[in-house]
This record gives sequence, structure tokens and C-alpha cells, in this order.
Amino acid sequence: MSPRPIAVLLTALLAVLGLATPAAALAAPVQTLTWTGNNSTTEYASAPSGALPGETTIVFENSEATGNTTGMSHTLTFDTSTPGYNHDVSLNILANPFDPQNGRHEAVVTLTPGKYRYFCTIPGHTSMVGEFVVSDGGGDTTAPTVTALVAGNRDSSGNYIESATVSLSATDAGSGVASVEYQLDGGSWTTYAAPVVVSAVGMHMLHYRATDVAGNTSPEGMEHFTVVEGQGDTTPPTVTASLSGDRDSAGNYLDVATVTLTATDADSTVASVEYQLDGGAWTAYSAPVAVTGAGAHMVHFRATDAAGNTSPEGMSSFTVVKRDTTAPTVSAAVTGTQDADGNYVGKAVVTVTASDAGSGVAAVEYKVDGGAWAAYSAPVQVTSAGAHTVGYRARDVTGNASPEGSVAFTVVAGGDTTAPVISMGVTGDQDGNWDFVGRATVTLTAVDPESGVASIEYTVDGGAWTRYATPVVITALGEHTVRARATDVAGNVSAEAPGTFTVVAAPPPPDACPVSDTRETVVIGEIDSQVVNIDIGNGCTLNDVIDANAEYASHDRFVKHVKAVTQELVGSGVLSSGDRNRIVTAAIESDIGGAPTAGARANDVRKLL
Repeated sequence: MSPRPIAVLLTALLAVLGLATPAAALAAPVQTLTWTGNNSTTEYASAPSGALPGETTIVFENSEATGNTTGMSHTLTFDTSTPGYNHDVSLNILANPFDPQNGRHEAVVTLTPGKYRYFCTIPGHTSMVGEFVVSDGGGDTTAPTVTALVAGNRDSSGNYIESATVSLSATDAGSGVASVEYQLDGGSWTTYAAPVVVSAVGMHMLHYRATDVAGNTSPEGMEHFTVVEGQGDTTPPTVTASLSGDRDSAGNYLDVATVTLTATDADSTVASVEYQLDGGAWTAYSAPVAVTGAGAHMVHFRATDAAGNTSPEGMSSFTVVKRDTTAPTVSAAVTGTQDADGNYVGKAVVTVTASDAGSGVAAVEYKVDGGAWAAYSAPVQVTSAGAHTVGYRARDVTGNASPEGSVAFTVVAGGDTTAPVISMGVTGDQDGNWDFVGRATVTLTAVDPESGVASIEYTVDGGAWTRYATPVVITALGEHTVRARATDVAGNVSAEAPGTFTVVAAPPPPDACPVSDTRETVVIGEIDSQVVNIDIGNGCTLNDVIDANAEYASHDRFVKHVKAVTQELVGSGVLSSGDRNRIVTAAIESDIGGAPTAGARANDVRKLL
């Protein structure tokens, strides 16, 4: 009986007894569906294939616990546009092992009967796609199909050494698989979530079964096997890293970070511990490592025991900053057209430059002829005739201030005093929100009718000023701000021209096969090729492109069709030559297009390659 009827009966019973209905219990979602991610960019580590309609808790976990050891981000996104699927649930969860939830996120949605499609939106992860069926169970009377696979190292008698791993797989073409269970050595039935590792020495019997959303339960399957003792230590050591040192408010280590590695091995002994700093050579660890270089760092580490087992690589990242006690260095240069006496004709342009090797420059200021200090952001133009003095100074992030400097010069009348005029254009493909899809191209132009344009500069998102030569292409996703300025031959600098725009990702390509043949392997007629039925990259599977259900003039025409499409897939790197041979062999052995004669079949086999 499903949770909904139980809740209804409970409500009725409590009403008869005159008791209040526990609203919180009745309001609970009817089910929990779980997706997991790991280091793969082609598929989710696990995903449901069927569900009941109603309020549902969606769990998406992309963490170290689910196999993500590289810090890779994934999303779980429901398709709301492809025909043939339900579009009534808007879900887009981004998970990363290092986010505030440690990669585990939950959301509550309401599912309706039909089919849902889900995918990952991270660029390069477009093969991570799947679908599941929501059914109320009506009309489904066929139980799921469930199979078991036992794996592990075996001795000459077929016994498993140290341990055996049992993997269960279930499919249901009707309402979808709701649960898979197993029973080990007559114990209690347990929900299957991951391969079962059996390490106890002796004979074992594992029963298994599956139940679909409609409540149909498969006949029990059974696997029996024997585990024997192994020889020697096969378990790698455990190794951890800890960091120590003085830290600032941002968590950065001041001047030095000390990395301490600790390794243990319960079976034999730890033979060696190694570390790798910032991608350098692996180095034997003998004492805590002091890292003093300023900047971001990454330490990888591993350990090997006396039996030769090596641990998986661990990693730890951190940043070292230097305590800054040195003031910035600041200087000024005066440019412009000069007469024979060294006076500047029409105007003088004062450019102030500051640098700080410690915490970085926080502010630069200037003053003209003893006036008030002002923030320096662009070269200062002095146009009034007469003698002038420009003072300047700088301050770093830590608060260290430079001594004041100054430059003196004289300006005489005449010359070009008009700054250039600069303009900016942003082009590219735009969506309905006027955002640029995939990329935006920034083009700068400047004119100066007097002395002429000497240079054009630009800065992107507050970065360094860069000399402009050709249009600037920006592909990074997100909002961007570009500022530009121009300087003429006489040294006049234009006002800055600002531009703000957003670059968004291109939409995913449409699914070429909305109604797809998603059987696990490539099956041609009654022949199972044992080749995994993969998505070829456009939403179509291998079974879709082979199209065994189409009409063919003869068996020979069908075999030629299969050879042609599989050869094309080999050429594009989608299919291996070995898998192609197995598929073509299955086509030859099938009766698609009419049963071949024994001679024709033999001839096809000879021409397989």
C-alpha cells in the first residue's frame, strides 16, 4: 500500500476517535528521489528511473562521499522546454564538494504523471542527461527485471580472495523501479544503494529482488559464492594533512604556513610519506614543511606501506601573505610639447606611477600648486600659463604612506589643448534580454582633429589598463564593465567611456531523439550485442540510429545500413572498433529485413571489417 492511502486511513481513524490529525505527518512528501555526482562529466553517479506523483523531496549530492575527489561542480537541472516531457517543475541545483552545504542540497517539488528529463548545465558536461517516469501505477502489472554481478579477485578454484563485491541492476519499462533490496546469508532484507562488499571468510548466499512504482515485485534472484583469506596486506595507509601558522581575518597565513602530514597503517607499517608542492616533484616527507612564498598554494600528499600499497592522493590548499611594513614607491613624469626653453606649450601632462611589492597600492593622490589633495585616477593636465608644482603621494593596503614627491614646470600659451573623443561599440548575438550569447566583441574608436590620436587604452572589470589594437572579445560568463580612454599626440587625455553588458551561456542543443530507445545494451531483433547503448551526443542512442524497427528491402540492405552508421561513429570517436564489430555481428545474426541464407551470413562475417 502506498503512503497516500495509509495517510487517508489514519485520518479517518483519528476522526472516528475524535482526535486531531497529525498535520506534519500528513504533509510529509510521498517520497525522496536522490541523484549523486562524482568525477565523471558524462553521467550522474546514480539517478532514479521512476517515481510516484505528488510532493517529493529531491536530494542532489555531489561530494567526496559520492566520489567527487576533484572539487568539480555539477548541476541537477530539469528540462522545461524539450517536447515530450513534463515542464511543470523548475529545478536548477548547483552543487560543489566545497560549498557551504558540502555538496548536499535538497528541494521539495510536486511531480505529476509523465516523463521528466534532467541534465547538467556545466560547459563540457552535456552528456550528463537522463529521464525518469512518474506513474500512478495504473495499468502496470509487469514486475521489474533485476540482475546481479559478482566481482573481485579469484583463485584457481573460483573463490573470491579477501572480498567479493555484488552489484545489482534493475529496470522496469512500465511505472519505473521504486526500490531494489538484497538479503545476505538469510539476514533481513536491506535496501540496495551501492555495491555490496562481502569480506567474511566462508560460503555466502545473496538473494535480491526489485519493486516498481506500481508495487509489482520481481521473483527473487540468487547468487552464491565463497570468500577465502588472502595473503598479505592489501589495504593502503591512511594519510592526513594539518595546517598551522598565524592567520589574518581572511584566513590567509601570515609569512609562513606549516604543513604537517600524519600516516597510519593498521596491517603492515608505513614505509614512506611523500608530498608535492604546487605541482613540483614528489618529495619524501620527514618533518613539517614550512611554505613561505606569497600566494596561493596546493599540497598533494600520499603514503605507501611496507606491503607496497599506496594511498589515494590527498590535497590541501591555502594562501600565504607577507606582513607589509614598507611604504609604496611613487614617481611622476611630465610630458607635452616643449619650446626651446623647456617650457610646455599649451599644457603639461603629469603621470603618476606607484607600486608596492607587499600588500599592494590602495590609493594615489596629487595636488596642484598647493591646493587640496585629490584622488589620482588618470594623467593630470595642467593648461594655465605660468609656473606650476604638482605634489604626489601613495598609500598601500596596510596603511604605509610614501613620502610626498613633487615636480615643477612652466606652461606657456599655444598648442593643442583639446582632448580626443572616444566611442565604444559592443556587438554579438543577443537573446531576448539583450544579453550577449557566448561572447561579446568590444570595438573602440577615437578621433582628434588637432594633433591626432596617439593611443587608445581599455580596462575590463577593473583590471589593468591595456593598449588597444584590435577589437576585444570577451567570453567569460557574467556581467562585465569596460572603460576606455584615448590620448592625443599633444598629451590630452579623453574622459573615460564606460560600457556595461552581460555574457550568458549558449542554450544546450535540442534533443534529436525526444522519444529514445534507452535499453542498456544494443539489441538488434533478438540478438543482444552486449555493447552499452550510449547517447551519441545529440540525445539519440545507438539503438536509435541503428533503427532496427524500420522497413528494409532485404537483410543485406539492413546490414549495409548498420555498417555505414557504425563506421561513421567510429570515425567521430563515439564508438570503438571492437564495439562496432560486435554490433555488426549482431546485425548479421539477426533476421531484420528477412532471414539471410547460411552462405550470405558467412560472406557477411568475412567482410565484417
